[in-house]
Amino acid sequence: MRSTLRIQLSVMMFLEYFVWGSWYVTMGTYLGSTLKFSGPEVGTAYSMLSIAAMISPFFVGMIADRFFATQKVLGTLHVIGAALLFLLSRLTEPATFTPALLAYTLCYMPTIALANSLCFQQLEDPGKQFPSIRVLGTIGWIVVGLLIGFLQVEALNTQFLIGAGVSLVTGIYCFFLPNTPPKLTGKAISISDILGLEAMKLMKNASFAVLVISSVLICIPLSFYYNFTNPFLNEIGLENAAGKMTMGQMSEIFFMLVMPFFFVRLGVKKMIMFGMAAWVARYLLFAFGNNDTLVWMLYAGIILHGICYDFFFVTGQIFVDRRAPGHLRSAAQGMITFATYGLGMFIGSIISGQVVGAYTVSQTQHQWREIWMVPAIASAVVLVLFTLLFREKETKVEVPAEAA
Repeated sequence: MRSTLRIQLSVMMFLEYFVWGSWYVTMGTYLGSTLKFSGPEVGTAYSMLSIAAMISPFFVGMIADRFFATQKVLGTLHVIGAALLFLLSRLTEPATFTPALLAYTLCYMPTIALANSLCFQQLEDPGKQFPSIRVLGTIGWIVVGLLIGFLQVEALNTQFLIGAGVSLVTGIYCFFLPNTPPKLTGKAISISDILGLEAMKLMKNASFAVLVISSVLICIPLSFYYNFTNPFLNEIGLENAAGKMTMGQMSEIFFMLVMPFFFVRLGVKKMIMFGMAAWVARYLLFAFGNNDTLVWMLYAGIILHGICYDFFFVTGQIFVDRRAPGHLRSAAQGMITFATYGLGMFIGSIISGQVVGAYTVSQTQHQWREIWMVPAIASAVVLVLFTLLFREKETKVEVPAEAA
């Protein structure tokens, strides 16, 4: 691969996730402490991203893949997104903020798939070359988290202004990426292909069905972490909470690198079980930790993100790739994404908002121990069900290149 191309694609990935990370982690703090949104209102706002995740396959499949060059679609969506992020920095009421956030996420979510697609079409050997480029996205998320924490703007609309500025830069930059013409020009549009409905046939396999259902269920407690960890850490007085939360992404990179070692020794089922157990441990650490002598428990809960994400999500994606026939692999991955970031996270955002609302003492005081016990118990239940029902007998697994 040409070094120029590697740099171009790496910068694209860095910017792509820098924009998302600029507001996603800290929005809950801004909405709750500054705009005085209630717990359910914060949860509803976060659910907009999940709605967009469920709708974006239509856009990518029906428009982006068939009519326009990928780099032009990416550029246009990010430029429009910049305007919408700026608008969000000015809105203060749930009735206007939430619809505007939905409009923005409808622009942003398709760009994730489009950025990946552009890389896959430009690279000679995506399996070997893509991971080293994609990791720049995680680094972008880490950098913006450290920046937000350093500037101490977690409770300010500045996070949206930063996102708007970088989104505009990203949009302009994308127009100068290598030309990537639509790959399905002239092909008949099939709703079944777009939604991955044909992949539903894989649900006839008991292990595959258990994994998909478990993925939906585990994303319900996952929403508690994404939506309310930053408000929790700020409320109990942890300094530079946004910056310290980037330790989760740092651990994600580490565990991604060591995953091959664990794969050959544990296999799929044990890997996923360890991932789920880490979710239980994380929420218990949050429930019983504090910003004093037990602050180490908070740090441990954040650092566990690497195991929580890599051991469950990445292992699940690899399992799906191995179980699906070649012609259904893309559809199967689309289905698992729909199930997790779409359906599961949507339900989780609504439920987490309701739970936080139920344990709200005042606008600046919550019963956090009771709140965190809910996702801890929920994760434990999913872990038990998965352990009992998932019967795939694999002791050794060959790790595909994209996981290494």
